[in-house]
Amino acid sequence: MPEKRICGVDEAGRGPLCGPVVAAAVILDPARPIDGLADSKKLTARVRERLAASIRECALAWSIAEATAEEIDRFNILRASLLAMRRAVETLRIAPGEVLVDGNCCPELAFPVRAIVGGDALEPAISAASILAKTARDAHMIELDRLHPQLGLARHKGYPTAAHLAAIQRHGITDFYRKSFAPVRRILANPQPRTNADTA
Repeated sequence: MPEKRICGVDEAGRGPLCGPVVAAAVILDPARPIDGLADSKKLTARVRERLAASIRECALAWSIAEATAEEIDRFNILRASLLAMRRAVETLRIAPGEVLVDGNCCPELAFPVRAIVGGDALEPAISAASILAKTARDAHMIELDRLHPQLGLARHKGYPTAAHLAAIQRHGITDFYRKSFAPVRRILANPQPRTNADTA
């Protein structure tokens, strides 16, 4: 009897103030194990990048999908995260036998699906998905940083650090911000006067 294909699913980017929430789905190949898989948050950026390359090379199938800032504002962050997860699973090139999702909520899928709290530290396929999702979202934020260097996105990746909040208070809210998030709402409601120095 053939081994059931397990698909791990995880997301990155629920907490930041801007950019998409990114999800990944991974079906690992039992014949090509990958050493070092772990919760992406416990790994350095260099190790994540190395493992992401191995996952893309060795997995039976992998997919990355997202839900945009506009979808996050329209649906809320939880529903948008589940939407990104569903898109990732549905665009895999082979069908999974079972889907394991990090957390306590599952997207609606046509496959058997199970949520595992702390799954990114327990299930290798979920660990692999967490690494792909994190590296993909970080790459997106680094690209946005090139276009908007005044916001410091390459450093804080969109999270609500003091430096980030000060930057958007000074420079304003761009279209890739999540306007339903409280810190962004507050800045939109109480914008600081712009000066010549801000626009120089």
